[in-house]
Amino acid sequence: MELAYGIVAGLLGAFYLYAGGRKAVQSKERLAPMMGWVDTVPTGLVRSVGAVEILGAAGLVLPPLTGIAPVLALVAALGFVVLQVLATGLHLSRGEVKETGLNVALAGLAAVVAWLAGTW
Repeated sequence: MELAYGIVAGLLGAFYLYAGGRKAVQSKERLAPMMGWVDTVPTGLVRSVGAVEILGAAGLVLPPLTGIAPVLALVAALGFVVLQVLATGLHLSRGEVKETGLNVALAGLAAVVAWLAGTW
């Protein structure tokens, strides 16, 4: 189970580290072609979401690697489930049904990571 957790959490963490890093440092104009929602929210919120994603990625990987407070991995995974549920709601409120597929997949992966984190 630890190997499965490491693989899935590592991939999910890498995704969120990349996406969060982009949101944290790139301008809204550079983000808009991939993330149309950034035009409708304040820049500070975009940066905050990026910071949360970066911290969550660290929370998925670092506690199990160090053995310090491994319950934080479960908390981070559950946080990503909540984040993706909220993101799905945002897309649906904007009429972007096609864009929700990635959100549903990421929520599912985060739920798997949470389950795996809870098994050890």
